Amino acid sequence: MQKIVTIGGGTGHFQVLRGLKNYECQLTAVVNMSDDGGSSGKLRDEYGVLPPGDVRQCMVALADEKKGRLLRDLFKHRFKDGHNLGNLIITALTQITGSAAEGIKEAAKLLHIAGKVLPVTTDDVKLFAETDDNIILEGQWNVSYPEQGVKIKKIFFKPDAFVFKEAADEIRSADKVVICPGDFYGSVVPNFLVKGISEALHQSRALKIFVCNIVTKQGNENFKAGDFVAEAERYAGIKFDKILLNSGLPPKEVVDTYLSEHSRIVADDLLSDLRVVRGDFVQAYPSEPKTILRHIPEKIARAIISL
Repeated sequence: MQKIVTIGGGTGHFQVLRGLKNYECQLTAVVNMSDDGGSSGKLRDEYGVLPPGDVRQCMVALADEKKGRLLRDLFKHRFKDGHNLGNLIITALTQITGSAAEGIKEAAKLLHIAGKVLPVTTDDVKLFAETDDNIILEGQWNVSYPEQGVKIKKIFFKPDAFVFKEAADEIRSADKVVICPGDFYGSVVPNFLVKGISEALHQSRALKIFVCNIVTKQGNENFKAGDFVAEAERYAGIKFDKILLNSGLPPKEVVDTYLSEHSRIVADDLLSDLRVVRGDFVQAYPSEPKTILRHIPEKIARAIISL
């Protein structure tokens, strides 16, 4: 049975896990801990807990569709004040058990999840970025959504964060490690800032797989596929063995919507890179107030399993 570790945060991580859980494999999701927006940010400020939002999303993705269906829906429920019930449950379990890691494990038991969900670190950190104009952006929200045209030069944590031992152990013993798509400077790259992650990746004999983002956004408006790969490798301190890259063409009206927001489909400039595996991985998912492009869980998971 393949042992697969995914690393990421946010919706991209969610989509990959939704697909992988349908295969005969041993799954562990290692989750970004720098979120400070929305419900997660409020809970961090009010209760001093780790941000539960990305952890919750991974749990929902891996939840048993039959045994834990009602609880799965409860974990997704959002109140008018912006708080998510799943976030509140994870926060409560953290306080009851006295440990963020134990709180996450107990929440996972409630949902009968297919695999493990682990924080990349249990340290309380804040994400910062320095722009090309030498301006410092403070907090994950500001790093993820800088002003239009701002280019991020580097990101860093204050204070330093150290890897959660169980997460590092899972990476070292994995057959495949998958770097999931997502908010690049807010949810993907921050995992590599955690001290001990690069070492664990170096020590692992796993096939390292990078799933490239579908579209650009603030902070990386002009990135092509090669830029995403090079930047992720720079922070991770490793070379990826395989790169999964979308070659599908979304509907023109969806592309035009992204263009109106200064985002564009990531261009493929890796034509001579033998590591690249291309596929029609994209689908338009209707939502309010716009349609969002996301990876198709079944297709991206099939590609990962087959490597």
